[in-house]
Amino acid sequence: MKVTIVDYNSGNISSVINSFKEVAKDQVNIEVTADLNKIKSSDKVVLPGQGSFKSCVDALNKINGLTEALSEFAINNKKPLLGICVGLQMFADIGYEETETKGLGWISGKVSKVDNQNGKYKLPHIGWNQINIVKQSKIFENIENNSHMYFVHSYEFIPEDKNVISATTDYSTNIVCSVEKENIFGTQFHPEKSDKLGLKIIDNFINI
Repeated sequence: MKVTIVDYNSGNISSVINSFKEVAKDQVNIEVTADLNKIKSSDKVVLPGQGSFKSCVDALNKINGLTEALSEFAINNKKPLLGICVGLQMFADIGYEETETKGLGWISGKVSKVDNQNGKYKLPHIGWNQINIVKQSKIFENIENNSHMYFVHSYEFIPEDKNVISATTDYSTNIVCSVEKENIFGTQFHPEKSDKLGLKIIDNFINI
């Protein structure tokens, strides 16, 4: 099996790479690349994202043909793809961080600033928080409800179809922190920074 982590110069993804390699234990080929042909021929793809929505979308668009290759992989060929943090947010139609920016449009919705209730809640939302699993998801196999995951974000993905939401977390409001739509998975939290439970989520994704 070949799992590709997309490296499109969106920030430091070393912890993502290390976590996947730790889980794979040489039984799965983990490749880190933005090579279009390698992405298309993969069994699974991981789309990380750090920084702002706009900076990540711009970085994706700078690599000629990359967004099309990812769409072919996930939308046309229905192969498993996992978006992490801004990688999940980019599934949306549009994001409002820095400026209005068009997303990948895979799951209808928008990315807006977390309502911090006039400063009552600190932004970014950093640290460990409980997740409320609201529907059975393949990536939550053997993960207990109310488990703690690690977050770093100021913006949230608000999907139009609430049926894609697989988990939420409570921080000022109920924030969507995981989605599943057919073969497309996304986590707002960082599984690669969420200790053993995060590694279990990565293991679950590899074994889908």
